[in-house]
Amino acid sequence: MFRARLALLLAALAGGAAPECPPPGDLPIPLLPHTRAAVATNQPIVIVALGSSSTRGWMAQDIAHSYPAVLQRWLNAALPKSDVAVINRGIGGQDAPEELARLDQDVLAIHPQLVIWQVGANGALRHESPDLFKTLVGEGIRKIRAAGADVILMDNQRSPRILARPDHVEIEQALRELAGKTGVNLFSRGALMDRWAQEGAPNDDFVAPDGLHMNTRGYVCLAHALGNVIATALRQPITQQREKTSG
Repeated sequence: MFRARLALLLAALAGGAAPECPPPGDLPIPLLPHTRAAVATNQPIVIVALGSSSTRGWMAQDIAHSYPAVLQRWLNAALPKSDVAVINRGIGGQDAPEELARLDQDVLAIHPQLVIWQVGANGALRHESPDLFKTLVGEGIRKIRAAGADVILMDNQRSPRILARPDHVEIEQALRELAGKTGVNLFSRGALMDRWAQEGAPNDDFVAPDGLHMNTRGYVCLAHALGNVIATALRQPITQQREKTSG
């Protein structure tokens, strides 16, 4: 019943019928202690979406259907007692070097409780060194955590132009290793789209005609899956989050 009401509300907020999304499967629930503490003390929640054109929303029907915009609507509907702002800091063509360079001004200056960092797509397309990539993203993670924010890393979509570059495998492996080593969260777009394909919704259903970016349905369904795991994490008691972090 809750899911049905939420879908109707999101459709109304979007000004039309919400795209149908396949079930996301059993996604890992992120550890978000700083964001959860803000919820518990009734503070506004500030989330910064850092990334490239996939974050900016290229090939969506409009900016209102970028994943950060949809995510903001989803979280405010799912968490009606919280005031959630998702700030879009996506710039097309960028990857780890450029995003790290603007981290202080574009992200940390806003004092977010959560940073969602979509990174690696352009790194794969331009043959970024996986070792350099890990170094740069690792430095960014260190700075974000030192500023008192939670981190969710986001890897690449299953689009033809990315899949055609063998470097994408090493880039995604680098993100998995960084998440495991630093203890931050990884939200895998690749794994999500693999699950969608297993449910009978092939990658083409979520990829734009340019063969690189997600389409409107892809961004909306991505935001719904991500919003669901974030909302689930924020509903957990702080003690449960701390126990998982210490374990």
